[in-house]
Amino acid sequence: MSLVLPVFPFLLLLNLIVLVAIPDHAQAEYWWNASREPVGLAPDPAVTSEAIIQIYGARAYGWRGKLGIHTWIAVKPTQANSYTIYEVIGWLQRRKMPVLVIYENVPDRRWYGNVPEILLEKRGDGVDVLIEKIDQAARSYPYAKDYTIWPGPNSNTFTAWVSRAVPELQLDLPPTAIGKDYLGYRLISRAPSGSGFQISFFGLMGVLISAVEGIEINLLGLSFGVNWNSPALRLPLAGRKSFDLWHQPVIEK
Repeated sequence: MSLVLPVFPFLLLLNLIVLVAIPDHAQAEYWWNASREPVGLAPDPAVTSEAIIQIYGARAYGWRGKLGIHTWIAVKPTQANSYTIYEVIGWLQRRKMPVLVIYENVPDRRWYGNVPEILLEKRGDGVDVLIEKIDQAARSYPYAKDYTIWPGPNSNTFTAWVSRAVPELQLDLPPTAIGKDYLGYRLISRAPSGSGFQISFFGLMGVLISAVEGIEINLLGLSFGVNWNSPALRLPLAGRKSFDLWHQPVIEK
């Protein structure tokens, strides 16, 4: 940890530069007229019979989108004619309603103006079994009535909970998924991908090591790290930044 602290200001400055270079990460719109239109990432269930799992992430609404993303899970069993979405929506808490919602809808809609990206997709043989496991994990989520934007539990805490319970997904949640490291009163758990391990103090400080995520250090919800299987930097604000020694760096979610 002492080796990381001296480079913290440099990494933070690097992220600010990235955000200036990419100003359209978060769209500033009023929530009541922000687009919720689909963007064409989900196969049409009317003509796609195979089972599908898609996990989405989109920049959070308003100023929060500069810091992180909102995530949700969509599934379609074999021969199903619609998608089921599993999602935590924070403002439902103000209405004294459970924040975890399970409903049928088009899964690839904009998140209040912000275009979603697919963080993971699985299709075909064996996916129906994973869908059943996702449903069981979602319905056992311990914070179905609780929501705290920072450090958690929030929408990303939920997605990480499901991913830990279904390690076959091997979901690599980006460092912009703030809340993924929230473990409640536990200090040690699997990494959000379900592989490796992590130590986390209420999502505010910790470290994870995993074959999927690589190594990541969390300081006050800001995560820094590296992937070694597919070489990349993991940065707060900017997300996962892959690089190739022979080509220009590419910014990924």
